[in-house]
Formats: sequence, C-alpha cells, structure tokens
Amino acid sequence: MRGLLLLVISITFSYAQTAQTESKAGTDPLRMMSESSERLAAKVSPSVVKIIVTGYGPVQENGRGEAALIGRQHSIGSGLILDRDGYIVTNAHVVAGAQRVRVSFNAGARGQSLLQLSSGSRPRTVDARIVGVDKVTDLAILKVEEANLPTLALASYGSLRQGQMVFAFGTPEDLDNTVTMGVVSSVLRQLSLDSTMVYIQTDAAINPGNSGGPLVDVDGNVVGINTAIFSQSGGNEGIGFAIPSLIVSHVYQEIRRFGHVHHYEIGARLQTITPTLASGLKLPRDHGVIVADVEPEGPADNAGLARQDIIIRMNGFRIEGMPTLSAALYLRGHGDAVAMEVLRGSERKTLTIRVVEQDKDLDNLASAMNPEQALVSPLGILGIEIDSKLVKTFPDLRIKTGIIVAAMSAGPSVDTGLETGDVIHSLNTTDIASLDGLRAAVAKLKSGDPVVLLVERDNSLRYLSFDWE
Repeated sequence: MRGLLLLVISITFSYAQTAQTESKAGTDPLRMMSESSERLAAKVSPSVVKIIVTGYGPVQENGRGEAALIGRQHSIGSGLILDRDGYIVTNAHVVAGAQRVRVSFNAGARGQSLLQLSSGSRPRTVDARIVGVDKVTDLAILKVEEANLPTLALASYGSLRQGQMVFAFGTPEDLDNTVTMGVVSSVLRQLSLDSTMVYIQTDAAINPGNSGGPLVDVDGNVVGINTAIFSQSGGNEGIGFAIPSLIVSHVYQEIRRFGHVHHYEIGARLQTITPTLASGLKLPRDHGVIVADVEPEGPADNAGLARQDIIIRMNGFRIEGMPTLSAALYLRGHGDAVAMEVLRGSERKTLTIRVVEQDKDLDNLASAMNPEQALVSPLGILGIEIDSKLVKTFPDLRIKTGIIVAAMSAGPSVDTGLETGDVIHSLNTTDIASLDGLRAAVAKLKSGDPVVLLVERDNSLRYLSFDWE
C-alpha cells in the first residue's frame, strides 16, 4: 500500500512539473524565441539545397588575386529553390568552371530532432543544368527536372532594417542543413568606395560552403543570398555579406527571360568624392559622385557631360554615392534616357543621357564557355573561337579570326608565354581560326620543333616563340 502511495505521489509530482513547464513555455520569452526559431528552421530548411560542382577552377593565383592557373577540382556550395518547377539560385563563383552540377535535397529537413534524423528520409541528389550566370552580381540560376518543390518568398529590400534579426542557412564546410542566427549589421554596404554593388552585412555565422544559401528574416522570407565573408583567418569573424533580395529578383527574372542579365551604362567613368579629392580639385562639396572620364563619342559625351562634373540628381533621385547612382541606372533599358542634374563649378545643368548596354567582357565569355570543349591542354589554355558575334563584341581586333585565350589551365607541356586575353592568330605558318584547327596544328609538333605563335595583345600584334618539348 505504501509503495502504491509513493507511485501516485511520484506521478502527481511529475504531472505538476510538466504542467508548470508547459505554463512557462507559454510565457517565457526565451522559450517563445526558441520555439519560433524551431518553426522557422522547419519552414526554411526544405527549400535550401547543397550544390555539388565538378569542373575546372583556379588552383593558383597571381599577385593581383586573379586566377593564374586553372585545374580540375570539386567544390561545395548552397542554393535556394525559387520556383516549384525546379529553378534554383546560387552564387556564380560556386559554379564557375563547372563541368557537372548536382543538387542535393534534404527531404527530411523539417524541424530536425535527433529522432527525426535517425528515422527520416535520406538526402537525394539530382543533376542540374546552368540556365545563366551573371558575374557582375555573382549570381547563377540552375534548373533541375523536378516539380512541386518547396519555395520561399523574397522579402522587400526597402523594409530591411539595421539590427533586424536574420538567419543564415546553407552547407558551411560541407555540413549539410546548417542554420545560424545574427542581426543585420548594415543594409547598404559597399566593399569599396567606387563599387556599384551593395550588400547586406550580417554577423550571422557564414563560412565557406554557405555561398548561395539564403539569409532570411523571422518570417522565413529571403532578404538576401549569402555570397562572401570578410576574414583574415578564412573562417567566420562576424562580418558576412549577402546580395539583397531586390538584386536577386531582378537577376532571376532576366536570366529566366533572356538567359543572361542586361547591364547598362552611360559611357562615363564615375568615382566617389572623398575629402582629399575635393580639397585637391577645389570642388564645391566633399561628398557625392564626380565624373572622372567621359568616353569619346559615347552617350554621356554626346549629351554634354564633362570631366569633373558633380552628379547631384538622376531621375529625381538625390545622388549621395555610387550605390544610389547604380540603383537609378539598374532598372533602365537600352535606349532609355536618364535625366541627370550636375554641378559644374557654381553652375547647375540638366542633361538627358541615353543608356546603352554594356559589352560582354572576357570574364563573361569565360563563364559561359564549356571548359571541356575549350581546353587545349598542351598549350595550357581554355580558348574561345572568334565568330561574327564576338567580332561585334571586340570591334578593335586587328585580325577578325582566331582563338581568344579565356583562361589558363594547369599542367601545360611548355612555357608558351601566353596570357589571358591574348588572341592566337597563327601557329608557325598555319592560320588558326578554330579550336580544332589549333589542336590539329599542335598535334603535328614533335619534340624540339620551333613554335612561333602570332598573337594579338592590347591591340598590337607580336610573336611568341619557344621550342616544343
């Protein structure tokens, strides 16, 4: 009888403890915050994927931080499902040089607990194709042949606030389905004074592998795509950067529609005014944006814009720095006009300047090429054939045929002296107009043969000579 009484007391005490705990859970701010975080993770995690890339990437850099050699490598990144039919956003640098891209879904990612991890479904991996890449914004769009995928909404960038709580999701250091918490440190961060790109700065832990994953608010809406960290150690130091949702939305729509992103300019080189610059040039103000150069016969030149003009307004927007000027240009189209108010000395002028699309540069060409098809391994290069489209892109070419050296690869047979951006026009006495033609000419070489390449570099022709090994 005594044992039964002790059992009843024990059960009653346990029930009372449970009831007390549940009561606290409903009012305790820490418990409420914890439960909210759990619900958020359960909502967001299924839309976050791991990106697995096999291909070519930089294995050695030169002193300027640029890729000097390219070799075969494997890399891991993160991605976010933007469309239920299989469109995924990630960083351009995650898929750079990709030969094969795979996406790993974690189907059991809803509100993980230890029990759910041991009994839930296993991750599955499918092949993906690259729909488009934009190196300027460091974004890429992938497509997988899947349907009814879980997605997240993009938040309004205009309503983002400093100090707002945010969560970073992704695959840091190949650790699947990781979430970290922090705040928005800055809503409008430039990485350099004259940069036109702006970022969200956060102290939510971001590490290598988080690239391409989402930064979300407490409602699970995507405020940005994680892209970079500021670090002296290579790991998280509390300074991470995400591409704002407004830019993500624009790039996604452009790539879905055109396969690439249109970027526009007015034919002028603009710089941020610093106090030192203002003092040295005796400018009437020590902040804002100044015109450093005007492209001859370009739209800005034709409209009357001049060097040392200070840009005050563009399309009604007050211009305080490069980010606001970039935003005023960002959603313009080819042929559109912008109204620019400038300060020239003590005189104010209003100009109407046409917007033109930027030419594709060599980096964009390199990112769009197929590394396996472009590789000429004996010369240690990845090349692109000049066709009618490229002739229009590079109108200053002295000779309108040849192979553009888009990148250098690891392990060439000989030191050729070639550099990225060179155009190969001939090998010895053989004119080169195609990659197959270049490979055929190289294949005929024997050890000890003299080799003379006619290349175009910086709009001038030169010979590169060496002995074949």
